[in-house]
Amino acid sequence: MSASKPVVIAQVSDLHCGSIHYRPQVARQVVQEVNALAPDVVAITGDLTDMGYRDDYATAREVVDSLACPRKVIIPGNHDVRNVGEVHFESSFGPRVAEIALDGVRILGVDSSQPDLDGGKVGREGYRFIEDRFGDPEEFKILAMHHHLVSVPGTGRERNVVDDAGDLLRVLSANGTDLVLCGHKHVPNVWRLEDMFIVNAGTACSLKLRGRGEPCYNVLEVFPDRVRVTLCYPFGAKEVVADFRKAHRHVCRWRPTQDVGGEPTG
Repeated sequence: MSASKPVVIAQVSDLHCGSIHYRPQVARQVVQEVNALAPDVVAITGDLTDMGYRDDYATAREVVDSLACPRKVIIPGNHDVRNVGEVHFESSFGPRVAEIALDGVRILGVDSSQPDLDGGKVGREGYRFIEDRFGDPEEFKILAMHHHLVSVPGTGRERNVVDDAGDLLRVLSANGTDLVLCGHKHVPNVWRLEDMFIVNAGTACSLKLRGRGEPCYNVLEVFPDRVRVTLCYPFGAKEVVADFRKAHRHVCRWRPTQDVGGEPTG
């Protein structure tokens, strides 16, 4: 990581392979765009499948294997652990927690899913993992999880937030977490919470959308003193939606990118 060469992270979320709303041609386009970007890390923040079935996982595995980036953080979402889908997740993608460290940036992935439940929870085991691995004050610390850490506009009732959000926020704050990546309700958003930023991704390649939303994914560029978040639409535009400095935690720019509404569909 340097002023001229940031650590680049592509955040792809909520593929929903196996759903009638899944669009394989959009998935192929996302793969093509991400491969052309050649990021340092791809973070896939859950709901790779729609119902956790073996065939859903076979499709998701094809998409993930098509991503050329060798460093991937892959965590399950609530849809992935339906129908005992966690066994297919582990056989397809490995452990339900992940860790990557490179160039002063450490990324942890934690499992917030609960089998056959839409709600999420990280729990004490996850807290210990975070506390153990986020010990270096010089590193830029990123946590990836599926469920929302805080409420996001246009996502319906508050059931989308992890059940232990208060305790998790305390752990993240105490351990100097800089950035949290979430998926879940298919609405891209950026929040600032004191010294921490929370970046939500939309659905990358399904039509489970709210209002005027479109499939999208995020690209994050982590520089020594700042982070830039770009919202990318497959086949379409790319827009810088947040640009903030690490040293002063100052938001330089953020504005909503779409008009959302309606009932929850995630």
